[in-house]
Amino acid sequence: MTDSVLKIESFTKKYGDFVAVDNLSLEIEAGEICAFIGHNGAGKTTTLKAAIGILKPDEGDIYIDGVSITADPMEAKKRGAYIPDNPDLYEFLTGIKYLNFIADVYGVSSEVRNERINTLADKFGLTDALATRISGYSHGMKQKLAIIAAFIHSPKLIMMDEPFVGLDPIASHTLKLMMREHCEAGGSIFFSTHVLDVAEKLCDRVAIIKGGKLIRSGSMEDVRGDASLEDVFLELADTEVKEDA
Repeated sequence: MTDSVLKIESFTKKYGDFVAVDNLSLEIEAGEICAFIGHNGAGKTTTLKAAIGILKPDEGDIYIDGVSITADPMEAKKRGAYIPDNPDLYEFLTGIKYLNFIADVYGVSSEVRNERINTLADKFGLTDALATRISGYSHGMKQKLAIIAAFIHSPKLIMMDEPFVGLDPIASHTLKLMMREHCEAGGSIFFSTHVLDVAEKLCDRVAIIKGGKLIRSGSMEDVRGDASLEDVFLELADTEVKEDA
């Protein structure tokens, strides 16, 4: 294996006769933030869920930090974290009990978890809400809690599905800084987004998916060229539409 933190090899996922993702291959190295962009239904969420082990590939394999998600799912999952677009949390728990539960799952020591929870909750302005039940949280507060939970065990790879949806501008800025700091420490970020200007400014790499097929990927500079990411994406999408006509 290479030093890829995420390696997707010929990944295919089908639902009956419908091919949601078709023979997708992609690599993300340590220190890289990669944006995953495409229309609704293009296959982004399916790919993310397969990469963290929620869905099983019909063909191909996916490796997190060199560990196969199909051959050794427990070890692979220890090295990753996933934040869905609509976090499904245990709402009967308080925020602090939920974070301690996640820390227990990943074997994070009391000293380390307390330091990380205090630091991250303070960054997101969530400290005062940790003693209350999650059922009383707004969508944005749930999103912040899910982000803290994902970072709590310092995984090598963090995957996120539309992470900025529901976050206020301050929280969005905080998350961007955390993403960059995570990569500077040797981790990697792979996230889907429709906010192309954020992806263009934040990311080292970009992967564009259309109809389940990866149609362009590479460094942000190589993919964008002299144009904007939005222009490139719209041109590629328009080309695909014309070819399908």
